[in-house]
Amino acid sequence: MITRLARPADLPGFLALAAEVEHWFGPMVDDPGFRRAVVRNIDRGRATVVDGPDGGLLGALLFGGEPPVHHLHWLVVAERARGTGVGRALVEDVLRRRVRVRPATVEVVTFGAHHPGAVVSGARVFYERLGFTPAEPAEPGPEGGSRQVYRLHLL
Repeated sequence: MITRLARPADLPGFLALAAEVEHWFGPMVDDPGFRRAVVRNIDRGRATVVDGPDGGLLGALLFGGEPPVHHLHWLVVAERARGTGVGRALVEDVLRRRVRVRPATVEVVTFGAHHPGAVVSGARVFYERLGFTPAEPAEPGPEGGSRQVYRLHLL
């Protein structure tokens, strides 16, 4: 599986992925702020993608923060590609590419334990398999669902 830095031409692919998860995360596709955030992260080299065989994106990730604390801001894998290693490839690539100074901490905010998407999406189990551990609760999502911080400590 090949990951690569996102390019401006990938914006439609980001929006297609966002459309698949708006029911969990709230409106993104028509949100100018979301579009600006994607473009800004692409321009800064903080967005990675995995291409699908049809030319669409199988997954995308936005990454930020500064040493020693980094953030996975947004990670979405196309429904058709979930469970195939796309998410793992994106996270491993960004850790290799962006987390060069150790020790470091990587944080992500994902579904709280009682959020309807917690089980269906597999996000909590996904992050735990990568070595992240649950931490404190985070602010509820735009749709009102619970959220929780997960952390990965890299030595």
